[in-house]
Amino acid sequence: MSSFSPKKILIFGGTGTIGKYITTSLLRAKPAFDQVILFTSPNGAATKKDLLSKWEKDGLSIIVGNLESEADVRAAYQGVDTVISAVGRGGLQHQVDLLRWAEQSESVQWFLPSEFGTDIEHNDKSPNEKTHQLKLKTRKYIKEHIKRLNITYVVTGPYFDMWVHTVPGLELAGGFNPETKEAYILGDGEGKVGFCTMWDVGKFVVATLHHPQQSFGKALKVQSFIVSPKEVLAEYEKQTGAKWTVKTTPLSEVAPLEADLWEKGNPKATSVTLRRIWAEGGTLYEKNDNELLGLGKPGDLDSLEVGVKRGLENAWLKTDTF
Repeated sequence: MSSFSPKKILIFGGTGTIGKYITTSLLRAKPAFDQVILFTSPNGAATKKDLLSKWEKDGLSIIVGNLESEADVRAAYQGVDTVISAVGRGGLQHQVDLLRWAEQSESVQWFLPSEFGTDIEHNDKSPNEKTHQLKLKTRKYIKEHIKRLNITYVVTGPYFDMWVHTVPGLELAGGFNPETKEAYILGDGEGKVGFCTMWDVGKFVVATLHHPQQSFGKALKVQSFIVSPKEVLAEYEKQTGAKWTVKTTPLSEVAPLEADLWEKGNPKATSVTLRRIWAEGGTLYEKNDNELLGLGKPGDLDSLEVGVKRGLENAWLKTDTF
């Protein structure tokens, strides 16, 4: 595999929250890949016609099928050498099957599971986090059953574009509200957090594909920038020209809130748990892998200034971004 270079890429979940950024980045990659293929459901094909039409003009190939259908997925794998799973939390349970069928494929050589986000093996608390269980199940399956495929995890930490926004009804879990000029901060606001912007997630995926030998068998830790909530607040105040009201929540008060949300089956429990993990240092390392992927120079990646500017514009919520 020393001379392997990905040419024909298949992506699952490519129209989702982070998938849109990855798909767009794949289509814009320099040097370009021979073919980028999106696997989408009939509902996705029907409801996202405008986006898919635009991408087709940019060279995207589209396969419509059922993610749970072995026949559909096996057919999609034909001739493909690299698979990217960008399925969201609602699709993580399907990854074991996707991996099993890829392992049995005659053409697939490389698989990138949906690991974009929090590091699920960061510390000794990680195995017990409720938010990590489906991804941990996928990693366990890979360790025990995947023998032929090359696997790479692209671990990005929190998406800055989403982290800056509050969770409706749970503002005390953290975030920034430009309309009211209110900042909600977990802890003392001094602890650093490693972030990726959503566009940089796409950039890191492309860089990974352009560095196969450096990436095979690794869980790559990548980050746009590492800052504290107070540094983010200072940038918001700078860009808005206003002093913001700060409301803090001690980390000790988050655990009871988490427990109550999980007990009630509230889907917002996931966001609160992840925000607590990030505030506790669950994104920090002695060294990240940016340089390994050729993205270690100033200007290679988005800055805090750019991230806040997009946050003020609600850019990640706009459908014309792509």
